[in-house]
Amino acid sequence: MKIRKGDTVLVIAGKDRGKKGKVRFAYPKENKVIVEGINFVKKHSKARGAVRQAGIISLEAPLDASNVMLLCAKCNKPARIGYKKLEDGRKVRTCRACGEVIE
Repeated sequence: MKIRKGDTVLVIAGKDRGKKGKVRFAYPKENKVIVEGINFVKKHSKARGAVRQAGIISLEAPLDASNVMLLCAKCNKPARIGYKKLEDGRKVRTCRACGEVIE
């Protein structure tokens, strides 16, 4: 998965298409991400003693990673991600449009 925690992404599909946000959590095994302020769903919760009150709560649900694109910091556009090896042997992500190293 090419999207990581802390990346700024643009939603390209679904009910929140066109919105931008920061990735809070990334789940590579499930290929899903949770983005701040995106994909809110309503959940009915049952009371659990004095700890939690019953009612309808709103929370952020995971999005599939294929429905978001990373925003390049240099060109400020949604970009496809490529990989490149540096001289010191590190493998880094790069923007396919402008060639900028993303880190």
